[in-house]
Amino acid sequence: MYRARRAGFVLSCVAVVMMNAAWAADPAPAPASAPGADSSAELRRLKTQLDEQRKQIEQLLATLEVQSKLLEKIAAAGATGHNTPLNPGLMVSTAPMLAPASPNPAPATNPAYNPLRAAAAAPAGSPLQLKIGDTTIMPVGFMDLTAAWKDKNAGGSLGSNFGSIPYNSAATSKLSEFRFSPQNSRLGFRVDGNWKGAHFIGYNEFDFLGTSGSNNLSVTNGAFVPRIRLYWVDVRMDKFEVLAGQSWSMMTPNRKGISALPGDLFFSQVIDVNYMAGLTWTRQPGVRFLYHASDKLTMGVSFENPDQYMGGSAGGSTTVLPAALTGLAGAQLDNQTNVQTIPNLHPDIIAKIAFDPSAKAHVELAGILRTFKLWNTTTGQPTSGQYSTKTGGGGSINANFEIVKNVRLVANNYWSDGGGRYLFGQAPDVVVRADGTVSPIHSGGTVDGIEAVVHKNTLLYAYYGGIYVGRNVAVDANGTSLVGYGYRGSANSQNRTIQEITFGFNQTLWKDAKYGALNFMGQYEYLMRSPWYWAANVAGGKGTHDDTVYFNFRYTLPGGAPAAK
Repeated sequence: MYRARRAGFVLSCVAVVMMNAAWAADPAPAPASAPGADSSAELRRLKTQLDEQRKQIEQLLATLEVQSKLLEKIAAAGATGHNTPLNPGLMVSTAPMLAPASPNPAPATNPAYNPLRAAAAAPAGSPLQLKIGDTTIMPVGFMDLTAAWKDKNAGGSLGSNFGSIPYNSAATSKLSEFRFSPQNSRLGFRVDGNWKGAHFIGYNEFDFLGTSGSNNLSVTNGAFVPRIRLYWVDVRMDKFEVLAGQSWSMMTPNRKGISALPGDLFFSQVIDVNYMAGLTWTRQPGVRFLYHASDKLTMGVSFENPDQYMGGSAGGSTTVLPAALTGLAGAQLDNQTNVQTIPNLHPDIIAKIAFDPSAKAHVELAGILRTFKLWNTTTGQPTSGQYSTKTGGGGSINANFEIVKNVRLVANNYWSDGGGRYLFGQAPDVVVRADGTVSPIHSGGTVDGIEAVVHKNTLLYAYYGGIYVGRNVAVDANGTSLVGYGYRGSANSQNRTIQEITFGFNQTLWKDAKYGALNFMGQYEYLMRSPWYWAANVAGGKGTHDDTVYFNFRYTLPGGAPAAK
């Protein structure tokens, strides 16, 4: 380009000089001379003019050479990054907005959807991906408005309080709820880069479901509070991978491998921000180590935040402590009254192995090890014999299969001895006996269903979810009173089972790889719960149910992660 400019400049200069020559070749007529006069004086004058024009051309060429070298230096500086480029290389994902029948669904229908796994670098010229050297920064998230109607006033705000829906005999069962909420909107960013043969990902994500101290959220100002959901960094080199930070627990079922990316996880397609009764999940800090034996087989171990939990969160019931040991609540056992003050012996240890034999199947096995330790405060100064330590744990078998094109079956099953916290806190981990010893509670959950993509732009789904909380009864020190969970005479908040049947749709109204997507969603949810004990002659029967309907409009940001190198 610079050579072309130089050539054009030379031609222009030559043209100017030639014009001068032409003008000089046709001077004003001289006085007439006598016939036969000597013309040598005229020839000398023309020669002098030509010499002057030659010198002018040489000067112009020298000036042009200096300018050409200066332009080449400027161009070299721009190529090495010393100039600010006019186009910073913004790119966007071409990933589908609906779940394909493949092991890589990243649908906008997913409540935690982020366009994370484009198979290759997104096309240039798109607005929401910034590339700086070998590092790519991509915004993720969506803007969301949810309408929720519940036929019983369960007090669960936008999400469902599975374990505390009112019984038919309660006054609140005669009241319904309706509200609009933008709280499920997400905002965050993802950073991808390469360093010395390793590929790293930094990921964070916020929503607006945080606990607010304001009492006028529905009066004059919907000042909903943001909260951290995910905040982690992941580094992979060849077959080895390390992740640290707050992520979805490795006990959360995967759709593919043992990836922590939201699009690679299964937490259903529902609109409910608390997902499904029976789903095994939590988001918490920890560190995990993975080994990719092959493209089809991944193994990993994770060390995650522990918590000795006695119930009370998200509508779950608490256990009843012996009379002399009620002070353990909120001090040595988490009953949701204190924040991170509970003692814990060691991290929860989770192991998982995942097998993806083809694009049509995913199977995984996971196990968890937990340890609980309490000090009996009634015995004075602590000695070694006054501590109670008990090991608990659990395991899960999860799978999803494409049975026909664009139709997948999912099955996720979990059973534990002291792992109730991982069922959205609907089951306590332990009970305490009169002598201060710890006893884990059996609990388990399942989520099974079907997902189908119809006409490319419509996703349909239907699931069944269930939770079972085992009975664990002890006799108090007086020899007559019963304590623990599920004993005769216990509160009807101590659930034996919680069950859910739900189905819904997600319709993509509009989508564009460069500008995002607009979706309209709907969900119907039927919840049931039954307690271990129901007092005689109490109206309303031994169970209850709740009907919930969600509708949702969502605009999902464009964006696509680059291919890992």
